[in-house]
Amino acid sequence: MANVEIYTTQICPYCVRAKMLLDRKGISYTELRVDLDSELRLLMEQRSGRRTVPQIFIDNRHIGGCDDLYALEAEHKLDPLLQ
Repeated sequence: MANVEIYTTQICPYCVRAKMLLDRKGISYTELRVDLDSELRLLMEQRSGRRTVPQIFIDNRHIGGCDDLYALEAEHKLDPLLQ
């Protein structure tokens, strides 16, 4: 199974939506709350080159945000990445 990391904040609706898709697929993930740790936010920005949440990584590959995750799902490209 793939290693999934998702950088989030508590009040982000896109974070909730991304986690719902992963939950629906039965995928476990590590949630990294950047609203609780400024060092994590800096790490997220360095890894992704972006400042917005969520930022999703599958096996250290930057997937992008919620819309990117759902686009992969719509194109039937997400499941192969998660195996």
